[in-house]
Amino acid sequence: MLRIENVSLTLGDFQLKSLFLHIENPEYWVIIGPSGAGKTILLEMIAGIHKPASGRILFEGNDITHDQPKDRNIAMMYQDLMLFPHLTVKENILFSVKIRRAYNVDTEAKISDLISILGIGHLMDRNPDTLSGGEAQRIALARALIQKPRLLLLDEPLSALDSMTRERLRQEIRKIHEHLKIPIIHITHHFEDVYALAEKVAIMQDGTIVQTGKPEDVFAHPCTPYVAQICGTENIFRGEAIPDGTGSILNLGDLQIRISAQHRGPVVAVLRSEDIIISIQPFKSSARHTLQATVTELIPSGPFIRVVLDTGIRMIAIVTRTSSEELSLMPGDEVFVTFKESALHVIPTGEQTSEEIMTGMI
Repeated sequence: MLRIENVSLTLGDFQLKSLFLHIENPEYWVIIGPSGAGKTILLEMIAGIHKPASGRILFEGNDITHDQPKDRNIAMMYQDLMLFPHLTVKENILFSVKIRRAYNVDTEAKISDLISILGIGHLMDRNPDTLSGGEAQRIALARALIQKPRLLLLDEPLSALDSMTRERLRQEIRKIHEHLKIPIIHITHHFEDVYALAEKVAIMQDGTIVQTGKPEDVFAHPCTPYVAQICGTENIFRGEAIPDGTGSILNLGDLQIRISAQHRGPVVAVLRSEDIIISIQPFKSSARHTLQATVTELIPSGPFIRVVLDTGIRMIAIVTRTSSEELSLMPGDEVFVTFKESALHVIPTGEQTSEEIMTGMI
């Protein structure tokens, strides 16, 4: 459906570089990355606001690289909703249709459909300055969808909302995606959006896409320490792998772990906090690693507790408040930490120095 092939673009001091992205089905894609990675510029290039210096963009089999935005049948909704304050809600929704002189007998049916999906019928005669944040988001979404686009681009659509409104709108956006069956590309800084909406995820760094895939695959198997950090992994360990028969020994500072995979040389090992089990007695399983640890700190984090552990190296695990109370965890307690070997992902780093590895993680 959408193929971005080796695209580059320069805007002032910023560059999109040799960028590839292939969306074959009407999937929900979420793009994450730090500020300045080029996420919004990528969406604007897909929409036709910026023209690439090289490469091409194919959409539904057609080369749209140099097409005007109005000819692409792609809608984009910005974080800044840009509703017109002098128009009513209904007039805002119909603005793009009327400016294109595309109002016809089907338009009212489209509006009725959107009103039903988004629950905005009671807002039609209101002015934008009387709307709540969630209501304004729904109106901006309706304005984008009234065009019946074949692709919807969302630039941080939920970032300015409170958590309850954000969750309601996630449900509505999911319903819209299921109803319209078109691809959606959504930029966000909220991992809850990824977990709730994404079928595929793309990670951006310095103007290029460095990894794509299903969220669970990318989070569990980041291709670089940078991706691991962007995906929220707190346990990122530098070390060296030494082949040992059919497996390897990972030397991670004061901790050694044997794994079945063979690696040699400098590596970074990553372990997600939610994959660590804390117990008073050790687990007995050949498929798991069990280490003795000392609890050094308990950090409240909403409904969870982040447990900082000393296993010879610093580790962080996440437990529910109930689990923490049941284990009676206190700083200084001696416990066991257990994780599956498959949860420990090893990234070879070649001959990089420790400083180079850390630079890639920042």
